[in-house]
Amino acid sequence: MKLPEKLSSGTALQSRDWVVLILSLLLAFLIWLVGNLSGSYLKTVSVPVTAECQIDGYAARSAGPAVVMARCRATGYNIIRLRRIKNPVVVEFAPSDMHHRDGELFFVTASELNRYTQSVFGDNSGIETLLTDTLYFRFHKENFRKVPVSPVCTISYEAQYMSPSGIVMTPDSVLVYGEPFHIENIDRVYTRPFALAELKAPVHGEVTLETLKDVRLSQSKAEYHVDVERYVEIGETVHIRMRNVPSGKSVIVYPSTAKVVYRCSFPVLGDPAGNVDFYLDYKEFAGSIIGKCLPHDDGLPRGVLSYTIDPPVFECVESVR
Repeated sequence: MKLPEKLSSGTALQSRDWVVLILSLLLAFLIWLVGNLSGSYLKTVSVPVTAECQIDGYAARSAGPAVVMARCRATGYNIIRLRRIKNPVVVEFAPSDMHHRDGELFFVTASELNRYTQSVFGDNSGIETLLTDTLYFRFHKENFRKVPVSPVCTISYEAQYMSPSGIVMTPDSVLVYGEPFHIENIDRVYTRPFALAELKAPVHGEVTLETLKDVRLSQSKAEYHVDVERYVEIGETVHIRMRNVPSGKSVIVYPSTAKVVYRCSFPVLGDPAGNVDFYLDYKEFAGSIIGKCLPHDDGLPRGVLSYTIDPPVFECVESVR
């Protein structure tokens, strides 16, 4: 009655031995595979590439991929990864590197392509030889129009500080791409709202442009810059005269004087308002229906950042001599 038990025990031992053997073989294979995949190899690989480039008047992305070939030194893992790439890798090219051949055809030379090898093949691949001499892409033409960039910004300054030029945008205009009926009524592009508070020194930064439905912008962001200067205020009373009055006519200006407050860069050197002349132009008066004119200045020195004049509008009465 005990003999079958011995046979059963021997059979179980043999089964466990087979399992151990198979696991050992699998482990040895895995060690061999990892060792080989971790090694460095020099192989020829090819990667399909789709180009993205902001070219005025053309689509942002190329119509089809181009193939980049290279002798590449990389681990077995990376070689397998590169050879399994089927979908094109999207690479953003600088417009200065994309040359126009004719029509919708553009190309990138090998010397410029060298700057994009990491984007194409990855950071862990070393390029021994770039086999692609010139890479060609086709960008379809698109309808577009150029419109200004308008900042949506609130600015406040500390006391006795101001900006002589206001906020300056770079670029000051962008291209809007889309179907004609989508872009024909777009006359400007706005930034996202932002605020600059209590300024007492020049500032600069970057702001995102508002996206528009069914259209594409040539760029999504713009830079802003605000010059800020300290100023002092200097007031004086000035005479207002009429220029370009025809012979035989005279014009009475009321009032004949005005109060001017100059905002001058600090520190003030000399009298900033010494040679300024404020006047009205007879041609503007002659074309006015209500006989009122805005004053102009002549000889305003560079140290004057701005000024206010009171009253801002003058009444004129013409008489014949």
